[in-house]
Amino acid sequence: MKSFEYTITDPVGIHARPAGVLVKEIKKYGSTVTVRKGEKAVNALKLMALMGMGIKQGDTIRVDIEGADEETAAAEIEAFFKANL
Repeated sequence: MKSFEYTITDPVGIHARPAGVLVKEIKKYGSTVTVRKGEKAVNALKLMALMGMGIKQGDTIRVDIEGADEETAAAEIEAFFKANL
């Protein structure tokens, strides 16, 4: 399993548009991607659950990636977060 932490810089956090783009990005990989904020954890492919976490600017989340392509997925998803969130 690969993990990374990221502090959200987008002024409105993870709302509908970026959450949808994130789900689309994650669908490229076979690995399971979990987003954690505090005690909450959701499958990153679940759009409504992801938006329901209430992730705002300044929140630090942890992203866990587990599966056959976890090395590639972790690097590319982390780059996606830095570029978009």
